[in-house]
Amino acid sequence: MKNILVVDDNTNFVNMLIRYFKNNPRINIKYIGEDGEKGLKILIEHKDDIDLILLDLVMPKKDGLYFLKEFKKLNLRKNIIVMTSLNSDTIIRKVSNYQVDDFILKPYSFEDLETKLMESVTSKRDNKDVKQELSKLLHELGIPSNIKGYEYLREAIINLYNAKNISGITKELYPDIASKYDTSPTKVERAIRHAIEVSSNRGDIKLMDEIFGHSVDMEKSKPTNSEFIVTIADKLKLEKR
Repeated sequence: MKNILVVDDNTNFVNMLIRYFKNNPRINIKYIGEDGEKGLKILIEHKDDIDLILLDLVMPKKDGLYFLKEFKKLNLRKNIIVMTSLNSDTIIRKVSNYQVDDFILKPYSFEDLETKLMESVTSKRDNKDVKQELSKLLHELGIPSNIKGYEYLREAIINLYNAKNISGITKELYPDIASKYDTSPTKVERAIRHAIEVSSNRGDIKLMDEIFGHSVDMEKSKPTNSEFIVTIADKLKLEKR
């Protein structure tokens, strides 16, 4: 069962939400914050017990954007679904600068909300399994977890694994990772390049040939950053299927 923090000042809505999910075996509406400040306090106090955050944008005192700004500083990984009636490009762009997994526009049915919640908690579970598998694979490829490139590579591969369409590695992945780790896209690229070089010197040659042999001659050259990221992401997708 996944524990949900609802940050919303609408008492009637929250009570209906609690009643609707009362007997749901997967969703537990456990924590309620009446505004962004109270919601943030609850999150900090119970961060290990909260799996997903359902966040309204418009609230008195501290609103949803305040919550998102402060949440980003905490460097926590929690699924967030934003509820809003403000269907404007400006608002969507603002909210998209933070770690938001999905939006649901008001008015909506509880059935639609249930679908969003189920998709989100399922995605989180699947990602946990994929991350564990990826970490094991990167270690087998000789990349130690104590170098920056390891973390950046893992982030890039997971992002690509989850993406429906990414037009360019450097155009989208590097800036996103740089923003998350408070660095520059150039440093992300260099750190990943270094990690791949370490892999070519320390990794399991048979495994590397098995993974990259069809696209790269490992004896003559190392895979490029893009080749490495795309190939590993594709391998994970194929194995998941």
